[in-house]
Amino acid sequence: MRPLSRALRYLAPYWPSALGAFLSMLLVAVANLVSPQLIRRVIDDGIMAGNLTAILAAAAGLLGVALVRGVFSFAQGFLSEKASQGAAYDMRNAIYGKLQTLSFSFHDQAQTGQLMTRVTSDVEMVRMFTGQGFLQLLGALCMFFGAAVVLIVMNWRLALVTLATLPLIFMSFAFFIRRAGPLFATVQASLGALNTILQENLAGVRVVKAFAREAYEADRYTRANDELLEQNLGVVRVFSAAFPLTFFVANLGTVAVVWYGGNQVIGGDLSLGELVAFNSYLGLLMFPAFMLGMISAVIARAGASAKRIFEVVDAENEIRDRPGAVPLPPIKGRVGFEEVGFRYVGADRNVLEHANFVVVPGQTVAIVGTTGAGKSTIINLLPRFYDVTGGRVTIDGHDVRDVTLSSLRGQIGIVLQDTLLFSGTIRENIAYGAPDASLDEVLPTRTTSSSNSPKATTRKSARGVSASVGAKCSVLPSPAPCSLPRKC
Repeated sequence: MRPLSRALRYLAPYWPSALGAFLSMLLVAVANLVSPQLIRRVIDDGIMAGNLTAILAAAAGLLGVALVRGVFSFAQGFLSEKASQGAAYDMRNAIYGKLQTLSFSFHDQAQTGQLMTRVTSDVEMVRMFTGQGFLQLLGALCMFFGAAVVLIVMNWRLALVTLATLPLIFMSFAFFIRRAGPLFATVQASLGALNTILQENLAGVRVVKAFAREAYEADRYTRANDELLEQNLGVVRVFSAAFPLTFFVANLGTVAVVWYGGNQVIGGDLSLGELVAFNSYLGLLMFPAFMLGMISAVIARAGASAKRIFEVVDAENEIRDRPGAVPLPPIKGRVGFEEVGFRYVGADRNVLEHANFVVVPGQTVAIVGTTGAGKSTIINLLPRFYDVTGGRVTIDGHDVRDVTLSSLRGQIGIVLQDTLLFSGTIRENIAYGAPDASLDEVLPTRTTSSSNSPKATTRKSARGVSASVGAKCSVLPSPAPCSLPRKC
């Protein structure tokens, strides 16, 4: 319940809507409690007494109650959805914002599909609880205690006979929640694993097709889908075992009311209208109990999802500004590695040990080595994608850990191994690291035509943004006839 209570705090900025939904729910509960009394008047004061006026008055009252119930049921549904959608909006922003700040070490160990499931499916599960589930829980409790009070006031002996069945109902619900909670956590984890496989296949569809691995990937997806199906069926089995027992116990309460109340009607201690009203209140008493059973499923699932969400929100960020970090002045470009050592999380050995070198402004350095030798690691340490485990990295004499991340990364340009294009225009992608760049800064320098270079050409994107297309090209001579195209 701790993750759920924390999730409910996201409703705080939307308290007017949440309060309006709660008050609407109370009015609906009051309308439901008034209806059986009007039915009692129809029977005792109208039908049994042969009084048509009493029947018409009670019927008018029932119509008014139905209108009130309809209006405030709509208000409850609308306002609760408005508040829950706002809470889900803030939760999505919170988890996305945290993912943006977490270090590469976190993303190296986390699966993309699992993270996507937490931002989408898990947030939706929690939203369902903060919106409908929580209010339904409050409404069920109000209806339950209200009906119990009315039953005791009407006939305390008959009420005690009815209430004796409730402990068995609540015991079955408690058993269900205890069993279902871990199952729902497993379901969400299996869903994340399925999304991971899907994400990998969509991102690597060219690799899959190039190596003719469609059948293998289809089989891998099917196995994960089968596991998710089995986990869901496990939840269904728990449902199937809990609710028949609950309905059976509730029917025992109805039998007790009919038997004991019928004897009181025959003995003259209870009117027929009171017995009918009492049975209606029994329904209002048992319905919240059944609702609690349904809500318990929402609570169990939302609790598991909230725990998964806050695991990310509370994840420790290894790469962050130190206390007292200062902005990095405009750099000249002197890079120094001083006794640098580095080891990835979970690795059994260092990738770098006692690395020492200096690169001065204007110097070009090529780092050569086998796979895993630490070439990319050296580059990743400069903008603090990772922090060194020993020694220090300096730029113009400043330890990169002593300056703010924004000022450090804002002055470093990186050409990554894998090219990623974001949705948008060509200009927006070129100027991604400098969105305020002018068009002249985005466009490459045009070359003039000559005998050795073709004339520069210009191509427009679908949105009308100009971009220069390769204007200069040198052809490498081929030593012998070859079917491959010449490199350019």
